[in-house]
Amino acid sequence: MKYSIGEFASILGVTADTLRLYEKHDIVRPMKDNHNNYRYFSDLDARNLLSSRWYRSMQIPLQAVAGLIRDAPSEQVVESIAAAGMQLEEEIRRSTLLLGKIQEIHAELGGISESFYTCTIRQVPGMYRIQQTNKNHLLQKEGLKKTVQSWMELLPFTFYSFRIENTDGIYGTDELDYSWGLALLAEDQQKLEVCLDDSTEYLEPAVCISAVIVSEYEEYLERESFGFMLDYAKAQNCRISGDINGKILFTERTNNGSRTYLEINIPIERI
Repeated sequence: MKYSIGEFASILGVTADTLRLYEKHDIVRPMKDNHNNYRYFSDLDARNLLSSRWYRSMQIPLQAVAGLIRDAPSEQVVESIAAAGMQLEEEIRRSTLLLGKIQEIHAELGGISESFYTCTIRQVPGMYRIQQTNKNHLLQKEGLKKTVQSWMELLPFTFYSFRIENTDGIYGTDELDYSWGLALLAEDQQKLEVCLDDSTEYLEPAVCISAVIVSEYEEYLERESFGFMLDYAKAQNCRISGDINGKILFTERTNNGSRTYLEINIPIERI
C-alpha cells in the first residue's frame, strides 16, 4: 500500500518533520506522483523507519543509522550497538562526576557563613592553573587560546582563581603582584584525564589560613581586603611560606549593586 505523509506519520506515531529528516538521510524513500507531485510512503518505508528508530533509541547517531539501514552486515550492527553502549557508559561516568562536583559546590557555598571573615587553618589541595591576566588586564598570548577554550568546556570543574606572587613584602606597602586565571584541582585533572601543556602552572598542596571575604564587583585585589588574615598569621606565630591564592565563589547581584565572594588561602608554616 501507499500512504500520504500525514497518514504515514499518524500510523507510525512520528511527525511529518521527522519523516522529512529521515527522507533527507535516505532512510525512507517515498515515491513521487508525477500527476499531483505528492510523495507516498510504502510498507517497506515503515519497516526501515521502525528499524531506524530502534537504532536511534540506543543513541546511535542518525548518520550512522542511515548507513546501517542502507548496508549493514551483522558484524557492523553488533559493533555499532557496542559503540553506543561504550559512549553511554562514558556519558554516565561524566554525569556522575558532574553530580559530585555540583554537590561539592553546593556544600561549599552552604558553609560560607562559617568562614565569612573568619580564619581557619586547613589543608588546601594542589591545583593546576593558567595565567590569563597581569593584575586585571587580560594577556594577549596566542598559545593560551587553545588551552583556555578547552578549559572553559570543563566548567564547573574549572574555576576562576587568583595568585599573589612575591609575598616576601606582603606586610609592606608595595603593590600586589597578582594574576587571574582558570584553575583545576589536581584530583579533578586526574578524574577527567585532562592533558596539560607548557602554559599550565602547578600550585602544590599546602597548609593554609583560609577565609571568605566580599569584594565590590569592580574592586581590584588589595592587601587591606585580607589584612585580618595576615594579622591572624602573626598571632599564630606563622610565616607565609608560598604564594597566596584563592578563587571566586560566586557573585551576588541585587538592586544595591554587585558583590563578589572570594575564598583566600595563605600558605603558612610555624616559626
